[in-house]
Amino acid sequence: MKFYSTNKKAPLASFQEAVFKGLPEDNGLYMPENIPVLPSSFFDSLEVMTFSEIAFEVIKSFSEDEIPVNALKEIVQNAFNFETEVVHLHDQVYALELFHGPTLAFKDYGARFMARVMSYFLQEKAKEAHILVATSGDTGSAVAQGFYKMPGIQVTLLYPKGKVSKIQERQLTTVGENVTALEVEGTFDDCQKLVKTAFVDKELNEKMNLSSANSINIARLIPQSLYYFHAFRLVAAQNEKVLFSTPSGNFGNLSGGLLAQKMGLPINHFVAATNINKIVPEYLKTGLFEPKPSISTISNAMDVGNPSNFVRILDLFDGDYEAIKKHISGIYFDDESTKNVIKEVARKYDYVMCPHTAIGYGALVNKMEEPGSKPGVFLGTASPAKFGDVVNPVIGREVDIPKRLLEIVNRPKNAISMNADFSSFKEYLLS
Repeated sequence: MKFYSTNKKAPLASFQEAVFKGLPEDNGLYMPENIPVLPSSFFDSLEVMTFSEIAFEVIKSFSEDEIPVNALKEIVQNAFNFETEVVHLHDQVYALELFHGPTLAFKDYGARFMARVMSYFLQEKAKEAHILVATSGDTGSAVAQGFYKMPGIQVTLLYPKGKVSKIQERQLTTVGENVTALEVEGTFDDCQKLVKTAFVDKELNEKMNLSSANSINIARLIPQSLYYFHAFRLVAAQNEKVLFSTPSGNFGNLSGGLLAQKMGLPINHFVAATNINKIVPEYLKTGLFEPKPSISTISNAMDVGNPSNFVRILDLFDGDYEAIKKHISGIYFDDESTKNVIKEVARKYDYVMCPHTAIGYGALVNKMEEPGSKPGVFLGTASPAKFGDVVNPVIGREVDIPKRLLEIVNRPKNAISMNADFSSFKEYLLS
């Protein structure tokens, strides 16, 4: 399969080229030339398929001419070797828990798959790659763990100083080996701009084999469609469609859900659940997409003022505003409302959520008040243990911290301080 740029001004790329380039030359995002509609036999068997079997069939439809069947099966089994749980919370409300991987966040799916795909291709080409990642929290730690000690791959993580949780920062800055963390004076948007600018810098690309592991990379997008299939098979009755509420920052997760829908998954509707960085909810209300400087919130992984993957959503619907509104609703929560959701759900159902997950739940319940909006699934994007500084005071007790998080809390931070000026970043990379 070939992949085109959303800006339509770059040459078509193979799957391998799209994975390693990250961004096309025209600064768009890669999308599959044809989104494959999965056969009825796949959906007939979905109920009895394992997660790995679903992953293999979905990913194969995008990469089968470049990755042999046996190699892809091995990649999939190694990448997704942890549980993906669906919890019935109440009524027809379900939590899709995506935080049982190594870093306790949904981004383990895309990062672990991408690392193994890149490693496979690099072995074939005997080349090295340098991964650049902008992170508002969980992406960086997932990429760090996913690419840790992967041969032929160097990783540079850029995160905004003072705008990630303490545990997130430890996950970013204590990995070592082939992973380096840069603490940037600025916001996530500043970090993202540095990475994007690097990918279109001619001198850098002549001297380095740069690639991205952010959700802008197609190898991150495709795996983020998988758990929608998994949740659907556990929640939906025959001839039923499902409502999904997706906590949204850079909008890769929602783009993955839309991809699953385009592949034939019977999804009723999506809710783009955001914090006060409500760029997309405002677009869905007014038809105007107006990026703004990001605002810091307790749901920091969603503090994005110019979501990169929004262009993919436009592309999927050919820019048709009315079609987008038909498939997606936008709901946002401020910090106080988010805390209220965390507190109420913990009290009523003894279920503790991170701030991002709480926004997904709140938005889902809001939307389910409309007729024909059941059953509903909200995405649990990160373990509440990663946000104890927010969650513990709200619920009046301490969240249990998994052993693998406890092990890193006291490790010394190792990060390089940097301003948000591109010339400084470029000088660092070239050195």
